[in-house]
Amino acid sequence: MKEKNKRILGLQLPTDPRWVNLAEMALEDILTDHAYCEQKATTSCISLIQKYADKALLVERVAPVVTEEWSHFRLVLKELEKRGLKLGKQRKDEYVNKLHQFIRKRVSEEALFLDRLITFAMIEARSCERFRLLSLYVKEDELKRFYHKFMVSEAGHYQMFLELAEHYIGKEKTRVRWKECLDYEAQLVQALQPRADRMH
Repeated sequence: MKEKNKRILGLQLPTDPRWVNLAEMALEDILTDHAYCEQKATTSCISLIQKYADKALLVERVAPVVTEEWSHFRLVLKELEKRGLKLGKQRKDEYVNKLHQFIRKRVSEEALFLDRLITFAMIEARSCERFRLLSLYVKEDELKRFYHKFMVSEAGHYQMFLELAEHYIGKEKTRVRWKECLDYEAQLVQALQPRADRMH
């Protein structure tokens, strides 16, 4: 499991598969958190486009993701409704908040841009890893198929953000900073520990 994660996503610390069992017991909570993750991904992509509207390739690549992430939000709402569950209140995303601390301050605009793209990629990579676990280990076949679709989508998003970073900043700088983010994120995940009611 660990080696496969490293090969596909580069993640240094895999999620304990037992997290899936806990998540299954708190399905309303995990679906609620998932829904808000998709909603925040939508608004984050919109903000990225607004901030870097002059970067034609970024706008071209990220614009369809806005539509996709919002459709994911609606899919999760539909899943909640189908199961007679309710969308709960949005909770603080401690993982994302702490990951944003990786973004450097008082640096060049290029370095700031790189860190933002790297952080976007990392969130998508960890989400992909969690969706993969759910698609493999939840007991219900329908839920396995549900989460497999999200896993495939997040993998594409993670790759896209890294490709954009390489395009605008260069491969070497991107790879060095990505490695630093992987190390930072591994320490973060170890300190937080996965929660049954959170995607991250």
